[in-house]
Amino acid sequence: MLDELLGRADLKARIEELEEELRHTERERDAERERRADAVSDRQAAEERANRLEDRIADLEGTVERLETADGERSFARVERLHGERRGEVLDRLASVETGPEGAFTAYVADGHDLPDAVGEAFADRAGLVGRGAPCLAVTDDAGLVGATLSVPDPPVPFTDWADGFVLDREWFEPTGRHTLALVRSDLFAMGVYEGRDRVAFQGFDSDLQQRHSKGGFSQARFERLRDQQVDDHLDRCRAVLEDHDADRLYVVGERTVLDSFEGIADVTGTVDATGDPEAALADARRSFWGVRLRVV
Repeated sequence: MLDELLGRADLKARIEELEEELRHTERERDAERERRADAVSDRQAAEERANRLEDRIADLEGTVERLETADGERSFARVERLHGERRGEVLDRLASVETGPEGAFTAYVADGHDLPDAVGEAFADRAGLVGRGAPCLAVTDDAGLVGATLSVPDPPVPFTDWADGFVLDREWFEPTGRHTLALVRSDLFAMGVYEGRDRVAFQGFDSDLQQRHSKGGFSQARFERLRDQQVDDHLDRCRAVLEDHDADRLYVVGERTVLDSFEGIADVTGTVDATGDPEAALADARRSFWGVRLRVV
């Protein structure tokens, strides 16, 4: 009854519908990958649709969380996506916090379903919010004046620490040295070499993939084999370029279906949805990958 009065029942029902649609989309994508029966362009469409659904679900969940405060249930006090100068400002504020010995608590939590005991002790009744924000960097103090989680693009190994300030390595959130960021899709490659925030080199190319024919010409099986071989050749070309990179760190982002091919040479991989020509897509991917989600608990 209370859910209906607050308008949450419809939102929760919509979330369930979207989650089921997302699961169905992901099952279609996984089956498609196993059968290798559809064209690469179709797989890209499924990836983009899944990403849009995930974003919509997150928006609706945030609305439900705000409404649930009427029941006294815990919710995030604030959720914000941080980019550029705003990201730096928030990190500077957290870095400026000073306490007595062992007054500031920091933890990197990789799995929200298996919280370290130290996190539960530090956050008390707010620990559930940390689990919901994971994987994340979580910070609080012994007076409960500060409480937040941040997503970490280049995460450390899990840890917990009480000190006189928060443990914040800026390169977890924005690299300061020379590094390479590469965007890889089944039909596109874009690579930028950066000195801090400044791009000092760029390389990019498209892959001319075989288009589907509605009649005549190739059989379906032959068409699929040709497309798969073209994608494999494209990924080989991408790996060859990346193996020659001379930066300190290599970040490879792009389609979830191709990232496994780069785990051996990339320091960090991440899924992003970036479209457009190589240079524009790289800029889009860079903003998405280095975006940090702040949740105030």
